[in-house]
Amino acid sequence: MSKIAVIVSIAILAFLIFSFFTRKGKPTSSIHQFKAKTIEGDTLDFSTLKGKKILIVNTASKCGFTPQFKELEELFLKYSDKNFTIIGFPCNQFGEQDPGTGTEIKEFCTRNYGVTFTMMEKVNVKGDSISEIYKWLTCKDKNGVMNSSVKWNFQKYMIDEDGFLVDFLYSFKKPNSQKIVSWIEKK
Repeated sequence: MSKIAVIVSIAILAFLIFSFFTRKGKPTSSIHQFKAKTIEGDTLDFSTLKGKKILIVNTASKCGFTPQFKELEELFLKYSDKNFTIIGFPCNQFGEQDPGTGTEIKEFCTRNYGVTFTMMEKVNVKGDSISEIYKWLTCKDKNGVMNSSVKWNFQKYMIDEDGFLVDFLYSFKKPNSQKIVSWIEKK
């Protein structure tokens, strides 16, 4: 086999593997089936969010992406009256960048960024002790749409009004990115 044929074969194989792991399917279940604890210890029944677009973000208080709290809050304030909400899930799995208690995390977010969107209790977003919601967000067998893995703090998941996973963005994409704003504004 010539070098060109080998390179083409490898490229095709890489494309097929990439396509298999990133292809989107059809939603099979809704986030509305879940309940989780807020940072204050109350139960949030996700079925109460029917009819709203939801941006779910795993957060951390001591991360290079922590300033995204400001943009998240601005996005929340701008669109919260347009059937949109943000749910933050603190996580300490990436560089131990959110070691505080729920009270400390809430105080930090409020004092430094004026956060008023819903913050949940600290969860794991990967590994054996992954939370049920993140298991659903990251597993195509559960959500019907796609597999993903949380790579770092401030990864963003977009959920539509029916509670179905739409897409996700990695941490470096800002909350006010064109992709997120267009998705929110889309009727």
